Amino acid sequence: MPVAIGRTRWAIAEGYIPPHSHGPEPQMLSHETACLLNAGDRDAHVQITVFFKDREPAGPYEVTVPARRTLHVRFNDLTDPEPIPRGTDYASLIESDEPIVVQHTRLDSRQADEALLSTIAYAQ
Repeated sequence: MPVAIGRTRWAIAEGYIPPHSHGPEPQMLSHETACLLNAGDRDAHVQITVFFKDREPAGPYEVTVPARRTLHVRFNDLTDPEPIPRGTDYASLIESDEPIVVQHTRLDSRQADEALLSTIAYAQ
């Protein structure tokens, strides 16, 4: 039987979508992703707010993670209320009405030798 794990507030302090890519798209498109796990029995309604160093925050962006499912949200694909700018430092706050687990991943394919990083987000 599934068990709800995780927290309802998460932060990713480091964000950056590289402005260009090397290699075939969509597989090698440089991107940022928040990997969201909802192991509970109820759908999780998630809001993402994006913070910048020199302007007001963007968002909230809203997604739903169905019960007992995972959802990988590419920040490149967030467009409502506005796209996340490429080549700009940002941070994000992820808030959910159900406990979830959040992992942050970036694929940087600006060069032929691409780099992939992944880390667990900060939970509060």
